[in-house]
Amino acid sequence: MIVLNDDHNTFDHVAGTLASVIPGVSLDAGHRFAERIHRSGQAVVWTGPKEPAELYWQQLKDAGLTMAPLEQH
Repeated sequence: MIVLNDDHNTFDHVAGTLASVIPGVSLDAGHRFAERIHRSGQAVVWTGPKEPAELYWQQLKDAGLTMAPLEQH
């Protein structure tokens, strides 16, 4: 699951949202992801089975993060 850089989300919002939605992502890890998203334009924030990926993707999108389309495998 890939989060894209945008001009409307703050580092704190991205970090906090990732920490609250993705299991095992701490606030510190969320900030590292936010920095990677900012520097690289995107970051893979989670990989795994399709069903939880769809749930996490929707929760992140609903929170305002800019998401790349889910890859279908």
